[in-house]
Amino acid sequence: MWASIACAALFVHLNCFGLVIASPWNPQAVKRPLPQFPGPHDPQKPVIGREKCGVDDVDRVPCGEPGIDTAQCAAINCCFDGQQCYYGKTVTVQCTIDGQFVLVVARDTTLPRLSLDSISLLGGSDAPCSAVDSNADFAIYQFPVTACGTRAMELGDHVVYENKMSSSYEVEVGPLGAITRDSHYELYFQCRYADAAVAALAVQLSSSNPPMPVAASGPLRVELRLGSGQCVTKGCVQAQAAYASYYSDADYPVTKVLREPVYVEVRILGRTDPNIALVLGRCWATSSSHPFSTPQWDLLVDGCPYQHDHYLTTPVPVDGSSGLQFPSHYKRFVLKMFTFVNPASMAPLQEKVFIHCSTSVCQLTAADSCEPRCTRQRRDVATAGRGSSHKLTVVSSGEVIFVRP
Repeated sequence: MWASIACAALFVHLNCFGLVIASPWNPQAVKRPLPQFPGPHDPQKPVIGREKCGVDDVDRVPCGEPGIDTAQCAAINCCFDGQQCYYGKTVTVQCTIDGQFVLVVARDTTLPRLSLDSISLLGGSDAPCSAVDSNADFAIYQFPVTACGTRAMELGDHVVYENKMSSSYEVEVGPLGAITRDSHYELYFQCRYADAAVAALAVQLSSSNPPMPVAASGPLRVELRLGSGQCVTKGCVQAQAAYASYYSDADYPVTKVLREPVYVEVRILGRTDPNIALVLGRCWATSSSHPFSTPQWDLLVDGCPYQHDHYLTTPVPVDGSSGLQFPSHYKRFVLKMFTFVNPASMAPLQEKVFIHCSTSVCQLTAADSCEPRCTRQRRDVATAGRGSSHKLTVVSSGEVIFVRP
């Protein structure tokens, strides 16, 4: 287990802010020369997390010396419940007076959760840069400020030691594009030493500004829209409640975090014939409003979930229990939010997606339900499309933006 922390100081991060003055550690004790580096990164404004301290008792990692009080606990960026000081659901950086970084990483720092096994420092992820302790929800790192690729610089009367923590992410590659649904997190952190103070600083890398909203509507009389309803009663089924209301044009761009469900509905407009059915051919996503631009990622192929996606799109049945007058005029499905990835560099691209579907109208008969046969090796919707009274129509959503929570 790691040693108790004697001091921690200025900490700017998503969730906390504080200042403590401690006994000095003499930076001259560092034997390696101080190379010249660019100036340290500027801190962002701290954002207070509403659920930072909501850690289950069994998963808590103690913070500070035994007997620490509320003020002392807050000063080292930790949580206090009246009896215990513990680390919160964030990344906490602390500096010791003997020249050690202490980095405590919570998997709930991001949505979706960080993969603690994927974390690395500038010097890699092997000892002494690997976690010294961990549980299911936290990974704890402790290493000298001169190790693990740390960069040293002189800044006025301070000696500054800076490192970077980052998490890796899994990329899925398709024939027309690549995506990821994993969180990617990068954090610069510092220890600053002077004659009378020790300070710690953490700066999350800022994301790019969100793009301007762009609306895209399908031709003819077919509409694609996104459900916005939420469960508000006990026992409610979210996949049903989501379609109780919809995002309007004024709501776009819609923002989602990675892996958050996106509820899609496609419907026929202006028809009252109960003997026709809407058929979805291919549904896919692009990073621009143009449906045939690249990159692309398939969601449905011949009306069936794209089988090479690790998070399969889920069709939502629409029948008489839906309360709709013409349920066969509707198709619904749920996808998990993702962002496109450059297949060459494996870096996330613009953090937005547009959803498109090719549609047709099928004549319902006793022999043909117009439903895709997704259990067959070769999916067959051709017979369903033969009774179509319209040419193939492509309909699109407005812009959906991936945001970091």
